[in-house]
Amino acid sequence: MIPLQHIHPILVHFPIVFMLTLAVFDVVAIARGASVTQRTAAGNVSTGLAVLAALFAVVTFVFGGMALDIAESGGFRSNVAEIHEGLGTFTAVAFGAWGALRAFVWWRNMSIGGAFRALVPVAEVVGAVLVTATAFYGGQLVYDLGVNVAQAAM
Repeated sequence: MIPLQHIHPILVHFPIVFMLTLAVFDVVAIARGASVTQRTAAGNVSTGLAVLAALFAVVTFVFGGMALDIAESGGFRSNVAEIHEGLGTFTAVAFGAWGALRAFVWWRNMSIGGAFRALVPVAEVVGAVLVTATAFYGGQLVYDLGVNVAQAAM
């Protein structure tokens, strides 16, 4: 069985990939004139990516909290962990809200036009930067500090 503290590092790759893919997809789709909010082919893919990013971000956040609790119960303390936890919390909330908003707009088959149309990919690029910053601090926890990672036999 997979140790509980190892589930977070497995799941964490999904919201990263979904949000980065969503940002690129929507930038290209909107540049080509496609609607990413309605029930079109582009809208279906875009909304699906947004909802998947949201779901995986929230689940990853929950397992990240458990992994941190396990590390702290073993005596681990670090400012890097606090930064990563804060960014992870903000990322999960932001992605959850974005996924819910995108699902609602898609469900209502709403078209977003004018200046607001450009805000969709801008928000997603900001989300991609946010998840990248969160991942950076997570990488420091694992690769620099060795949190919840077994030491290699020497």
